[in-house]
Amino acid sequence: MTKLSMHESLPFDEATAPSLVSTGELPQTEQVRDAVTEAYERYRSNDDGAVADYIPALASASPGLFGISVVGARRGYFEIGDVEATFSIQSVSKPFVFALVCEAIGYEAARHQLGVNSTGFPFNSLMAVELNDERTMNPLVNAGAIATTSLIPGNTADEKWERIRDGLSRFAGRDLALSKDVYESESATNMRNQGIAHLLASYERLYFDPDEATDIYTRQCSLDVTAHDLAVMAATLANGGVNPMTGERVIVAGVCRRVLAVMATAGLYELSGDWLYEIGMPGKSGVSGGIVTVSPGKGGLATFSPPLDAAGNSVRGQLVTKYLAERLGLNLFASEPADNSTASPMS
Repeated sequence: MTKLSMHESLPFDEATAPSLVSTGELPQTEQVRDAVTEAYERYRSNDDGAVADYIPALASASPGLFGISVVGARRGYFEIGDVEATFSIQSVSKPFVFALVCEAIGYEAARHQLGVNSTGFPFNSLMAVELNDERTMNPLVNAGAIATTSLIPGNTADEKWERIRDGLSRFAGRDLALSKDVYESESATNMRNQGIAHLLASYERLYFDPDEATDIYTRQCSLDVTAHDLAVMAATLANGGVNPMTGERVIVAGVCRRVLAVMATAGLYELSGDWLYEIGMPGKSGVSGGIVTVSPGKGGLATFSPPLDAAGNSVRGQLVTKYLAERLGLNLFASEPADNSTASPMS
């Protein structure tokens, strides 16, 4: 049998080949409503964790804020709690900007220039850059994310920024605006990211001026979103790149699959294996308290709750996501056993 190399091109054209998928539908609306409501009531009184304070503008967030939104890939949505409260998108922006880069330069070029393997280190690790020949490793840790931002098309920082803001707005289905307070606060405290950018530039793994790339990345993380926005963005990834609320194709399906693969392996940084083991869905967290998860073909789930655990992930958000993954059948690795009396073996 001929073996296919991991980096070898597949022997067909994805754009013209027949496409079969392995995903189903969300449960009926009533089941979604009941499960989301139960999750909200079950965890709303949980007061574990602490609001992030290493970015001063985030420290004032109310720990009581809590919202859950589920948006179907093909039909409807249900949400409860503080789903219209605004907060900065932070690291949740990373997979969506990676998607825009893959769309612009191709997912194979993006893999070559950014890498797609998990680092096993925290999100802002300098050691990961030094110990790995690829340096960036993947687009969801800070080093890879700054490099990803530097690859966005545009000759100037303003052109790149507008391309990012427009792209994330199309994912969300509405115009997203910058939080000036968060941007200024992060700009005054992001020395580590500046250092990472210059380190990458020294290894020729950054593709724009390091100071400007860091500034664009800081703006990217400072866009204001809601839990509803994030659920729509996640549902767009669940729907093969088509925003289910607007009907607009934001990215092609081939890009979408690659983005979800990286989210599954690196979305929760050094805890990504634990996340996939427990939750079974591609996910991404942010320091402001947002978490997005994607159940391909079914829909997107977003939670917002500012108190974080020691690893920087929303406490309530993780509890809700695990609960709903089980209750709504979202886990990618869960399947019904075959009916052996009627099943035919593959020839």
